[in-house]
Amino acid sequence: MMQIQVGDTLPTVTLKYCVYDPALANACGVPVNLDVSSFKGKKVVIFGVPGAFTPTCNNQHLPEFYQKYDEFVKKGVDQIVCLSTGDPFVMDAWGKWTKTSDKIIMAADGNGEFVKATGLDQDLTKVGFGNLRSKRFALVADDLKVTYIGVETGPGVSVSGADAVLAAL
Repeated sequence: MMQIQVGDTLPTVTLKYCVYDPALANACGVPVNLDVSSFKGKKVVIFGVPGAFTPTCNNQHLPEFYQKYDEFVKKGVDQIVCLSTGDPFVMDAWGKWTKTSDKIIMAADGNGEFVKATGLDQDLTKVGFGNLRSKRFALVADDLKVTYIGVETGPGVSVSGADAVLAAL
């Protein structure tokens, strides 16, 4: 699969997430579906990480998007989605740990349908993470059409970070 490009349409896949509920401090209720097609008519930022709680993802990537949430809203972003190939319970726990509240949807692509359909998957068997993980990326989709894509080719956060995405909006 070739990697998704500016001008391409997001794939019609279903992710899972736990609806933010402050009453469920340490648990997720029943995960619900997040159909990518629900982004029709919206401007959405989706950023993908190789793993929840991992150092770069936890200390740099996710916090930047949370800290700059209001700047994204001012630029017309309707939703920010953090995506990983883990499960919705881990993504929910990570969201609670990092206190993202309801500002960022912590979405699980457990079967890798989104990352495989967009060519944003990678094999991290060599580091013990398994053969189906998300690349570190960020994209902007406006009415399901990709208007920005930044995929990291090395360690760290640059083209997939909040500043790069804000500059592209």
